[in-house]
Amino acid sequence: MAAVLVQYVVLRGDLARPPRSWPLGAVVAQGCHAALAAVHGYREHPDTGAYLQQGAAMTTVVLEAPDEDSLLDLAKSLEEKGVDHKIWVENPEGIPTCLALRPYPKNLVQPHLRNFKLLK
Repeated sequence: MAAVLVQYVVLRGDLARPPRSWPLGAVVAQGCHAALAAVHGYREHPDTGAYLQQGAAMTTVVLEAPDEDSLLDLAKSLEEKGVDHKIWVENPEGIPTCLALRPYPKNLVQPHLRNFKLLK
């Protein structure tokens, strides 16, 4: 049986809460930007191609980072472990909002994300 491919997206939860209070659509857009940037940036990777070929069966898991520091700490940890990802920075403000991994076999990357809960 082939490994289950999944794309993980980690959004900052604090963006939608006071004092920032971004609209839901703006927060969702950040996740979309990051996911597309990761897929595009790693489009030559075989797992990315296999994931996209799944069409409607693609699996994306959206997790929440509590704040900017936790998002940046995750990015640093993933970098150190050689996990391919893209961090999305909203410009011109220069605000890191989200990161997305390229599609991966779930069992390879889930342990790196165990401290993050599903976005609510």
